[in-house]
Amino acid sequence: MDEATPFTYDGGRVDPGEIQNVRYTVSETYMGDAVRMPVTIVNGAKPGPSVFLSAAAHGDELNGVEVVREVAQEWDHDELAGTLVCLPVLNVPAFIAQERYLPIYDRDLNRSFPGQHDSTSAKRMAHRIFRNFLEPCDLGMDFHTSTRGRSNMLHVRADMSDQAVARVAKAFASNLIISSEGPEGSLRREASTVGTPTITIEMGEAHRFQRGLIDGALESVRSVLAEFGVLESEAVKWPGWRAVVENGVGDKTWLRADAGGLVDMHQERGGLVYEGETICTITNPFKTETTDVTAPFTGLLVGVLENPLVYPGNPLCHLVHLDERTRRALEQNR
Repeated sequence: MDEATPFTYDGGRVDPGEIQNVRYTVSETYMGDAVRMPVTIVNGAKPGPSVFLSAAAHGDELNGVEVVREVAQEWDHDELAGTLVCLPVLNVPAFIAQERYLPIYDRDLNRSFPGQHDSTSAKRMAHRIFRNFLEPCDLGMDFHTSTRGRSNMLHVRADMSDQAVARVAKAFASNLIISSEGPEGSLRREASTVGTPTITIEMGEAHRFQRGLIDGALESVRSVLAEFGVLESEAVKWPGWRAVVENGVGDKTWLRADAGGLVDMHQERGGLVYEGETICTITNPFKTETTDVTAPFTGLLVGVLENPLVYPGNPLCHLVHLDERTRRALEQNR
C-alpha cells in the first residue's frame, strides 16, 4: 500500500498530517524588500494526489481568493487523502494595487507561465510559482473573474481534447464548459502541457466578493476532489444540465454596441434568451433615441455588461449557442 509523502518546495517541506501557512518570496520591491506570496499547504495523513487551487493571477479578481481561502482555512482536513496547495493571491503586487496586471511595466502574469529565471520580472515571478507549487501537482484549478465592468456566470474553460483535463473539467460540475487550449503563457495551458491537467474557472466580476458564486464554486471543488479520491466522503456532482462549447467554433460571440449611450440590460447573466428576443436597449441622455439589441440566435448569456455606459463597439454580452437538447434541459431546470 502506498504511503503519504512530504510535499517539498525550495526552502520548505510539509510532512503528511501537517498544515503550513507560509509567505513565499517571489520577487523584490524597488526598495529591495521581499514580495511574498501567501501559500497554505495541507498535506493529508493518507496518500493521494496533489491538487493546487490558485486565484488572483489578475490582482483585481477577488471571488476566487475567497474560494481558495475557505478551502485552506475553513474546511475539515482530517480525512484528506493527498495534498492541497492553496495559492489565494498569485499576483501580490497587482492585488495590493487593486489592478489587473503587474504594476511593473503593466505585464500580465497570466501570459508569463511557465516563466524563466533570468527574464522579465513577470516571468521570474511566474517561474518561482510554477516550479515550486504548480508543476509538482497532479491537477489544478485556477480561479478568475471577468474584467471590470462585466460579469461572468460560473463556468469552466478547459482543453476538452485533452482527456486528463476533460476529467477535471467535467468533475467541476458547472453548467457550461468552453473548450480551448488557452492562450500561450496562461497558467492552465502551460501547467497542462507539463502534465498537471488544469482548468480555469470564471465567476462573476472584478473587485468584489459574490457569495452565491463563491458557494457554488466551493461545491464544485468538493466534486473535483471527490472524483480524484482526495475527499472520499464526498460525491461527484452533476449540475443538472451542461453545454460544452468549442471556442471559436459555431455560434459564440460577444454582441457589441452599434451606438453610444446608456444601457438598460433586460436579461440576467446565466439566462436563456431566444432568437429575436431583446437583450438590452441603448438610449441617449434624453431617451429620445433607442437602439434595441436582440439575440441573433437562441443561446446562453455567459457574460453581461455591468457598467451601463458604452461607446460604439463596446461589448454588451457574451452569448453562446445551445443545441435543442441542452436548451430543453435548461428550461426544465429553471
